[in-house]
Amino acid sequence: MASNLCRKGFRLIVNDINLDAVAELESLQASSAPSVAEVAARSDVIVTMLPNSAIVADVVSRIDGVIANAKRGSLIMDMSTVDPGTTDRLARAAAAKGIGFVDAPVGRLASHADRGESLFMVGGSVADFERVKPLLEAMGSTIYHCGDVGSGTKTKLVNNFLAVSSCQMNAEALALSQRFGLDLERTLDVLYGTTAVNGQLKINWPSKVLIDDIEPGFTIDLAHKDLTLIVEAANAVRVPMPMAAAAREAFSTARARGFGGKDFSAMVDVLCDLAEIQKPRLKK
Repeated sequence: MASNLCRKGFRLIVNDINLDAVAELESLQASSAPSVAEVAARSDVIVTMLPNSAIVADVVSRIDGVIANAKRGSLIMDMSTVDPGTTDRLARAAAAKGIGFVDAPVGRLASHADRGESLFMVGGSVADFERVKPLLEAMGSTIYHCGDVGSGTKTKLVNNFLAVSSCQMNAEALALSQRFGLDLERTLDVLYGTTAVNGQLKINWPSKVLIDDIEPGFTIDLAHKDLTLIVEAANAVRVPMPMAAAAREAFSTARARGFGGKDFSAMVDVLCDLAEIQKPRLKK
């Protein structure tokens, strides 16, 4: 995502614990900074893209972090997938220092991000949304302004509940079809022609697990993290989500069996291993 910004003419100041990533961006004319504090002090818009809620909260709110060192009138855009409470707390803390805040979590896969075809769900004021829109257009092809601060994060959790849970349903359906001895191609033809079909089964799986590619576009570990966020956020607002809880435990099983770093379409391989069924693969 940062490399797409560089290629499209934006001047970046970057910091990452992965020095290889920093070097790659420097080769695209980005400047590096030795600390988060310096990035914040030198930037008008500070973009964070981090693994989880705790790390986002630490980087943004610690004494040598973003809010403490950003200029009044600057803007923070957090593109991580975090719990809504974290977004709300950081947005309030930023506002108290005269700093804008936008949450813009990312949809689609890493391959889409490489091509500048990500989808963004954005929460923030109209003015702040317009301010970051050129950056989003440089990184993606589909942008939704979902409402005020926090609405992007909440929309992402709703979306990911369906996307991740459908992988578990697909896994169970195809494992059952394998046990029945059904022809995979014919079974998929039927499923694609009914309301049973979903985007994971029709779009993602034929380019991943069904052609024996389980290297991650989106890992089982990250899917498990998102399901945990979903269940906890739902509990906080008293919405029962038994299907999300069941899917999270299925992903826990996959992680326990060593599949955490594999693509989340590999849930079908986990289930087939457990049931000692041949894994479903399309004919070459």
